[in-house]
Amino acid sequence: MQIAMTDFARRNWQPRASGTLIEGISPEELTDRCNAAIAGGAALADGYAPFCKHLFLENDTPTRCGFAPITPENAHLLRSGYAARREGEMAVLERWFEGEAPVARWLDVILYSHAQLVAEAADYPEEQGVPDCDWGVVSIIGTLEPVEPPMPPITQWRNALGRAAGGSGQEIDPDAYARAVAFWDRHAAVRPPEDT
Repeated sequence: MQIAMTDFARRNWQPRASGTLIEGISPEELTDRCNAAIAGGAALADGYAPFCKHLFLENDTPTRCGFAPITPENAHLLRSGYAARREGEMAVLERWFEGEAPVARWLDVILYSHAQLVAEAADYPEEQGVPDCDWGVVSIIGTLEPVEPPMPPITQWRNALGRAAGGSGQEIDPDAYARAVAFWDRHAAVRPPEDT
């Protein structure tokens, strides 16, 4: 089984992009670690659809968690705004903290099948072609536990809107959506401050 890095996942190395900012390891080094983990017998966990899997890697880098709990002490620090992850996507409302989250203990490497990458690439021909792989890295989330945090509700909506809106075309599962609302009502993404 071969894992490759997609250009879309490289946003995890861009400081102002949404999601976890990966530090202390290059995209190529992370890809090598993924392939070594699979060769060593690591299992892929099921994701939100048959074309999605997760690979959990222990984190030995300075990468911080991609989210933090909302508390009475930090709620006033929440920010919000509209953002698209890439050119051509619909902008959606996001909220986040600016500051530092705890150092992640795990990296949740989110993978899409080659067939799904090909299907989505048809909608974004100006981006990199699909890498030669069985699974492509589409995102990485820093977490404290080797467990997938619920996909944010807005991401589920984007996926349900289809590939033309930047989603995968996967319909919303009402139970998964309810779990996500419960989680993200109490958590928010963390981004570095504007001046870093």
